[in-house]
Amino acid sequence: MTSASYIPLAAQLRPKILEEYVGQHHIVGAGKPLHQLYSQGAVYSMVFWGPPGTGKTTLAKILANNVDAEFIELSAVLSGVKDIRQAVEQARSNRSLGRTTVFFVDEVHRFNKSQQDAFLPHIEEGAFVFIGATTENPSFELNKALLSRVQVYTLKRLESEDLLGLLNRALAHLDAEVTPHAQSLLLSAADGDARRLLNLMEQCHQLCGQQCWEADGVKEVIGPTWRRFDKGGDIFYEQISALHKSVRGSDPDASLYWMCRMIDGGCDPMYVARRLVRMASEDIGNADPRALELALNAWNTVERLGEAEGNLALAQAVLYLAAAPKSNAVYAAFKAAMAEVKQEASYEVPIHLRNAPTKLMKQQGYGKAYRYAHDYPQAYVPNETYFPDEKSPTTYYYPVERGLEIKIKQKLAFLHQLDNQESLS
Repeated sequence: MTSASYIPLAAQLRPKILEEYVGQHHIVGAGKPLHQLYSQGAVYSMVFWGPPGTGKTTLAKILANNVDAEFIELSAVLSGVKDIRQAVEQARSNRSLGRTTVFFVDEVHRFNKSQQDAFLPHIEEGAFVFIGATTENPSFELNKALLSRVQVYTLKRLESEDLLGLLNRALAHLDAEVTPHAQSLLLSAADGDARRLLNLMEQCHQLCGQQCWEADGVKEVIGPTWRRFDKGGDIFYEQISALHKSVRGSDPDASLYWMCRMIDGGCDPMYVARRLVRMASEDIGNADPRALELALNAWNTVERLGEAEGNLALAQAVLYLAAAPKSNAVYAAFKAAMAEVKQEASYEVPIHLRNAPTKLMKQQGYGKAYRYAHDYPQAYVPNETYFPDEKSPTTYYYPVERGLEIKIKQKLAFLHQLDNQESLS
């Protein structure tokens, strides 16, 4: 086959009707929205949101073909305003001839705000049916005005049984066979991505031909396995959220699993280290101050020794943080205090709390009437006020009955008792 006539396997096997479409049963299964739309021979503006290789472009083409619409495809990565204008003119020409146009924009989130706004009047006047595809969360990446004019459908990574069906179809097309072990390797390496599966199978066919594909040959094709992570995208934040919530929920095994998923997916270990420091303060705090120290030590280890040795230190920190007693009292106190500081006036420091390093300051009363805590029993001055004069003493920190905060709570209760005793005397 010459390069000019080469058609990738994924393109050769692209479904043309909904009955051949693989996966996404939650939206294309019997009785589901897009199945009903297809059955009615209709189409409307929508956005498909999902990981790569889940069938966004294919589904758009199936819907367009079903209504005999002209399919105009643009990539937000390669196209500009000029391309949009040309597509709009073609759509208007089609409409004058009584034909529908489906305007498909891949990676639509890469268009800036003004480019996205350019679609709005044409969608409203019915110049074309707009279908966008994105791997990023439309709530954050698409204009609200555009979102209000389209229906968003979420596409999910393909399940193993869906990929297996696609694999068998491709094997029949290639007139090839595969051993059970090699088949498992292909399905695992695909990681829910149909296009990736077919690309790997095409490479296996080029390497092994009509022979039964063995595991060793498939491994050679697959090479290093890169899992879905997509730093900065939804999968990135979903896995971070899962790690944080697993640590907070005191599940060491799940915490370690999500940390390994992130590292395996290519996440920078330094980022994981920073997040662990956050967890140590936010979810453990003074219930076990050693958690923060261990998290910082893990960060330091990654920074000094690199990923190979540092990842083990991260694992140690993750397991410790997950097993440690939990308290968000520090986090809650910080938020409460910060909220008040932002809302209230900038009160001056009470004069008795000010230092007096100069004679003038002493003459002005700086530090006068300050009572030195170490001169008192328990190194505590009962009923001393450290807040601004204009502000009543406020409690932000409420230690919990877990870990070291049990002792801290007892200590604060004891000091409060000293305040009450002096008030009564």
